Amino acid sequence: MTVHLLKLSVGAATIDELAQWHASRIALRLAQGQSAHAEHRTFQTPKRQSELLAGGSLYWVIKGIIQVRQPIVGFEAGVKYDGSVCCLILLDPALVPVRPTPRRAFQGWRYLAATDAPPDVGSAADAAALARLSPKMRRDLAELGLL
Repeated sequence: MTVHLLKLSVGAATIDELAQWHASRIALRLAQGQSAHAEHRTFQTPKRQSELLAGGSLYWVIKGIIQVRQPIVGFEAGVKYDGSVCCLILLDPALVPVRPTPRRAFQGWRYLAATDAPPDVGSAADAAALARLSPKMRRDLAELGLL
């Protein structure tokens, strides 16, 4: 059974900013001879790794809205910037826009059942149109059930 992760995007206010951050991290990983994956460093190692690797994604909450997901491709042991041990969640670099869904703030990451995950946006044109909307407009439309 597939399960997903839900995580707040801290520091990135748009999907484009998240993509730029991931691109810089991928470039650093490649320079260090590592795989060309995006990564998320977390203190807590997910216990449900087999379910996450069975088609799971990390869904990013940006400005209070679930906006995009990245397929999870693996896990590695890592080190945080302060030297402490962590888990690296390896992600496909592709950002897949999803139907904007409001979500309250929380700390860390949360499991997200496949049945509760927002669907992908239907086409590239839909994704581009949504990306052009301001975060406030996306949130307002999502709260009204129009997205």
